Amino acid sequence: MTFLLTGIPGLEAVHVWISIPFVFMYLLAVVGNAMVMLVVAGDRNLHEPMYLFLAMLALNDIILCTVTVPKMLVIFWNGPSISSFAGCLTQMFFVHALFLSESAVLLAMAYDRYVAICTPLHYTSLLTTSIIGKLGLALVARSVVVVIPGVLLILRLPFCRTNVIPHTYCENMGIAKLACASITLNSVYGLTAAFLTTGLDFILIAISYGLILRAVLGLSSREARAKAFGTCGTHICVILVFYTLAFFSFFTHRFGPRVPHHVHILLANLYLLVPPTMNPVVYGVKTKEIRVRVFRLLCGGINFCLSCIPPKLFLSLCSL
Repeated sequence: MTFLLTGIPGLEAVHVWISIPFVFMYLLAVVGNAMVMLVVAGDRNLHEPMYLFLAMLALNDIILCTVTVPKMLVIFWNGPSISSFAGCLTQMFFVHALFLSESAVLLAMAYDRYVAICTPLHYTSLLTTSIIGKLGLALVARSVVVVIPGVLLILRLPFCRTNVIPHTYCENMGIAKLACASITLNSVYGLTAAFLTTGLDFILIAISYGLILRAVLGLSSREARAKAFGTCGTHICVILVFYTLAFFSFFTHRFGPRVPHHVHILLANLYLLVPPTMNPVVYGVKTKEIRVRVFRLLCGGINFCLSCIPPKLFLSLCSL
């Protein structure tokens, strides 16, 4: 059995134009997150909890974008694309598992900031390298354990209707709605899993930042308060963008039939692409240690390129 992914319904005529910002966002996401990973991996001074969590987030973002965007661009440029049943389920698994991992890493980063600001004396004992490694494995295990039943619930469904999916990638309810049997169990499990994972993550993140802001208000230094508010404010904005787009897409599949389908599909694409594009800037470039090392990496690359140019050629280029 195969599925036909058609892209954004109603906007087929402008698929090529829509692809332009998606290409730029994808390139920015991959390059930006790759640089964050290289900087953290290459500098032992950055092998600390906050930076290790940043590297985890960067790796997750690169994989999440790569699982969806290339196929999406093929549809935008060449029209509807065929995907095998196994291929579609595989993409669905990775999309949902990586989304859960993203949410879990954001929660871990919020906890890291909470410990660093509210209980700094216990920071080194609560967040050791060993604990971070085990936490990373636990995040992956949680994603896999939660998503696998959703895949199994799809496998039990008979498909005897259309095989056309009006979407740019395969996701759980998009596939389930094509079945010629009741999908109530699929919907109930999806809702339950979402509330117990991303919903709970969001609540815990909100509590963490609430406690952080309360601690910040107690600081005597106005400069320290302003710096902390600036950092927390940008982090909160990214988190709100991530969860708002994700929850809107999730709930419109189940409770929002009046939402125009092309709006739903656009937002479903953006919630997988906007956060990975913003994260390197908000969490990476705005972090001084990362920013300085990224600039050094860029300067080193430019100097290397210039050293490869013969002196005579370089002088002739400068004289143009």
